[in-house]
Amino acid sequence: MKIAAAAYPIDWFDNFDVYASKIGRWVAEAKGADLLVFPEYAAMELASLGGRDVAGDLEAGLHQVARHADAVRDLHAALAAEHGCHILAGSGPVFDGPRPVNRAVLYGPDGVIGHQDKQIMTRFEREDWDVTGGPGLRIFDTAVGRIGILICYDSEFPLLGRILAEAGAELLLVPSCTDTVAGFHRVRIGAMARALESQCVVVQAPTVGACDWMPALDENRGRAAIYGPPDGFWPETGIIAEGAMDEPGWVITDVDLSRVRQSRADGAVLPFVHWPEQAASRLLTD
Repeated sequence: MKIAAAAYPIDWFDNFDVYASKIGRWVAEAKGADLLVFPEYAAMELASLGGRDVAGDLEAGLHQVARHADAVRDLHAALAAEHGCHILAGSGPVFDGPRPVNRAVLYGPDGVIGHQDKQIMTRFEREDWDVTGGPGLRIFDTAVGRIGILICYDSEFPLLGRILAEAGAELLLVPSCTDTVAGFHRVRIGAMARALESQCVVVQAPTVGACDWMPALDENRGRAAIYGPPDGFWPETGIIAEGAMDEPGWVITDVDLSRVRQSRADGAVLPFVHWPEQAASRLLTD
């Protein structure tokens, strides 16, 4: 299968049609990829449709983006059908309760497959934005593989990845949005660790570039990449493909998910199989 990971810049739009043109252009430029992954909070650029006062206000921006959910769904569903591909759309706020969750929706050629809400909130999401965690993780059985999603900060927590791996996930998608190089590397290191310990493929897709009209996404640092376990069936670095730092565009590569099963059965090391042995370890005090 061919996977495309986006390093995606945040743009200003005067109307929804301009946004739709941008997304349509990006999907077309993925050059026949079977799975396209857009970043965390990429949908927040729709806050521009409310004007600068709305886009510059943390609370008003959330509500502005959320009100376009139906149009965003219809756009991505149509593009997935037209191109015969799977698309993880850029995540954004959804008000299922009094406060929003950060939701990423997965589309296939036949429409919406399902969604994943971010589980664990960063300090900014908790203390400044009041975005909340959603209920539980999901597994998506698709024509391109068994997929799990860990949104940005979620990738830094090993047990979340382990839940998905034990449920059969071969491919973990990590859409991210980080405003510092350190933040990007925290997610990158987490994503690579999840690939190592669960012996699977992990896709990281970040937002990139500056945005002077929206305080929530004013700085965006990162590079798109696809990772695997460095266990003999994959590159020695664990990096299958990656782009340049902070450079917008797609990173596209072919991945054979049958190697996930090979890694888990006959890798140079077997951390996926040997994971339960950790439970037998105890702190030695003597």
